[in-house]
Amino acid sequence: MAYADTSFLCSLYLHDANTAAATRHVIRQKPALALTAWQRCELRNAVRLSVARGNVTALAAEQALADIDADTAAGDLVATDLIWSEVFAKAEELSAAHTTRLANRTLDIVHVAAALTVGTRIFLTCDARQFALAKAAGLQPVSL
Repeated sequence: MAYADTSFLCSLYLHDANTAAATRHVIRQKPALALTAWQRCELRNAVRLSVARGNVTALAAEQALADIDADTAAGDLVATDLIWSEVFAKAEELSAAHTTRLANRTLDIVHVAAALTVGTRIFLTCDARQFALAKAAGLQPVSL
């Protein structure tokens, strides 16, 4: 199972500059993607925020939300539980070890910490700083 941050997931469900590369990667690798309740909330909000920002139509957003639900039902997105105390403890370790050098934001650190605590090795992202942190943390990051 792989962990995809929200930048990668958004590229799968909404059309952006990384959509073609994200889609090719998923078609080629066929990874099951972990989907925590937090990722699901952040992803669904990002879809709605894209409407508010005028980046997608309401109809495209409705389709993206339906596609997320369909992929969850099909098992392509795997409901994955987090133990938040473990995630935040790992996030603090990552912050102490890497933030002064890599300039990571809190939510980026939480994504990497979540991936580590659920035991995934592959980390999918479209974000350069998150890629650097995932690599420093011992994950196998894939960037588009």
